[in-house]
Amino acid sequence: MNWRIIAIPATLLPIFIIAIQFNIKFEDVLAIGIIPFLMAIIVMTIKLILQGIKFAYITQKYLGKFDSFWKLAGVRIGSEFIKFTTPMFIGAEFVVIYYLRKKGVATSKSTWIAIMDIVTEVFAGGVLSIMAGIFALINGAYVVGIMILTISIIVTSLWMILFFLSSKRNFQVPTIIVHLIKRFGKEKGEKYIEQTNSWMEEVCIMSRNNIRTAESKKIFTVSFIFSIISWSLYGISFMIISMGTEHLINLFDSIMAVMGANAIANLPITLGGSGLAEFGIISYLNNLDPFNLTISQNTVGWDAVIGWRIATYYVPIMITWLLLVKLALSKIPKNEKL
Repeated sequence: MNWRIIAIPATLLPIFIIAIQFNIKFEDVLAIGIIPFLMAIIVMTIKLILQGIKFAYITQKYLGKFDSFWKLAGVRIGSEFIKFTTPMFIGAEFVVIYYLRKKGVATSKSTWIAIMDIVTEVFAGGVLSIMAGIFALINGAYVVGIMILTISIIVTSLWMILFFLSSKRNFQVPTIIVHLIKRFGKEKGEKYIEQTNSWMEEVCIMSRNNIRTAESKKIFTVSFIFSIISWSLYGISFMIISMGTEHLINLFDSIMAVMGANAIANLPITLGGSGLAEFGIISYLNNLDPFNLTISQNTVGWDAVIGWRIATYYVPIMITWLLLVKLALSKIPKNEKL
């Protein structure tokens, strides 16, 4: 996990560049005030808790009460640390699969639960981001709107298509990858290919057996609602930060700006979308060409964006790191095979 520790300072680099480029001083961020800052942290914490509750709900619906509800929730919250420090917010699913496997849950079941969790998260976020892209176009921010829509539609469609296709056919490792692994990995590579294909087949069988059942439809719907609420809280956090500035942003615009920024941050360019999220909010709120980041006088500025990023990204990194180490990566007693 040492590289994760190195990754945290790396995510600060875009913040420093923005501060230097636009002459943002530390006292400008402090001027937002302690109350809006703390309120934004609380709202973000509630968002993380809802994500944890959703995962615990999905897990216990499929596996019964084999583990503590709140421990499962804590593991899921801790897994967000991996998303915060990887490009395109990926990796949390591997933590929960690892944890469930250590508890004795079959790999196929662990993966199915992780997929149900992430698909509902992506679908809810995608719906809100697509709305943000549409409203950007309506307001004349054509470049930003097209960028948001393109990324959101591609990411959301890809996940949803794979999710529903998994119930129709068995996925296998693509042939070109098989050839490369066998060529360089020899017998060990061939063994890994066989194990991966077997695992993917088991997951698809799980999908086929569960996706169309009334229980799974209910789980999907409830999880989707949880995700909509948690993403909305993420959007509200920026409105709260703006309360400490001269320019208060309304609830709807705040959610749309944050979800538009979240879509742009999905580009696999920086760790945790650092720099991209900030750029996305400023571009969305100012109807700007993304290559011209001069801010008009009648809207929120870089100080609010940096304050929001600290409250909703850097503080949660510390919280999720503690939970990751304490729960997900600690010694786990294995239950009877599930």
